[in-house]
Amino acid sequence: MRYESTAAGAKRRLLAILALYGPGAETLRVRLHRRRGVRIGSGCFVGTDVILETAFPHLIEIGDRVDIGMRTTMIAHQQGEIADETKPSVRIGDDVFIGPGSMILPHVTIGDGAVVAAGSIVTTSVPPLTMVRGNPAAPVATCKVPLGRSTPLREFYRGMRPVRAK
Repeated sequence: MRYESTAAGAKRRLLAILALYGPGAETLRVRLHRRRGVRIGSGCFVGTDVILETAFPHLIEIGDRVDIGMRTTMIAHQQGEIADETKPSVRIGDDVFIGPGSMILPHVTIGDGAVVAAGSIVTTSVPPLTMVRGNPAAPVATCKVPLGRSTPLREFYRGMRPVRAK
């Protein structure tokens, strides 16, 4: 397990606090999380009060054009357990929409174009272009197009197909 100096830890935590409530969901907050060590692609949106792994931010990898709703939490490790510090524990693909109040737990990959409904707790990986919801999050629909800020809602809804319960 990698240990850091007290000064480096204090700097990382200060950046995290500033990112919680600072302005600039597409600019300043994204840059602050990058400075902490989170790998974030381009065109991302990070809502207010979002917590991205406080202790090991380098274990999170976020793709391009990802929208993270307010009060979302991503946890990339469990107490005393980090399988491989060189590989991300939480991976978020491109064009993913994560609804407000969601929680993403360790060892989860969310595929490109997936949608996590508000308040969901994601405990297992999510396939690309799949909508999940609930606690624990379960697939409820497949999507033809990602739910992005440039996607008309009508187009997104038109491409949704319900997943049949087993």
